[in-house]
Amino acid sequence: MSILEAKAPSSPKRRRRAPEEARREALTSARRLLIESGPSAITLKAVGDDIGVTHANLIHHFGSAAELQSALMESMVRDLIEALAAAVTQLRSDAGAPRALVDSVFNAFDKGGAGRLAAWIALSGDMKHFEPVRAAVQDLVDAITEKFAAEGEQTRSRVTSAVLFIALCAFGDAVIGPPLRDMLGRGEDSARKIVARLLPTFLY
Repeated sequence: MSILEAKAPSSPKRRRRAPEEARREALTSARRLLIESGPSAITLKAVGDDIGVTHANLIHHFGSAAELQSALMESMVRDLIEALAAAVTQLRSDAGAPRALVDSVFNAFDKGGAGRLAAWIALSGDMKHFEPVRAAVQDLVDAITEKFAAEGEQTRSRVTSAVLFIALCAFGDAVIGPPLRDMLGRGEDSARKIVARLLPTFLY
């Protein structure tokens, strides 16, 4: 079969969906587009084509592309909060080794898309979207303080430094890690290993 004879890939078949199902599928698609191609890829047409609904259908559910993007931010922020809460639970229920903690945060920023989300929010200048994460970050600081050291102002200062270190490294790895690791000839989990190795210097 020649290139001219080859069939173009078919779009997802259109079907009736309940409103909540349609919103959920649209947000899942928008998240994938964000992680794969960045914020500019999140358009009503791209999402509609991906899940097999019309532009008008998405307008009905979200109102506009901006509202779809805002709903995606809110959804991803909730997921980040849940990921941080899971890290807190893990610290309080098992050995909570530094690598396990690092993996929890790195996974949230990488696979969960929080790194791309944070870059998007920061570049948009609309920092209010970060506000719901504040309590989850404080819970993580409290859990690390309980796990690794005695109470005290000096201890809390060290722990906040540790959380800042982990988060900044996880963010950087999610946004620019793959090409940078390739330039340096480093493995996929090299940043995680470095952070896990250095983390105890903050905590003891």
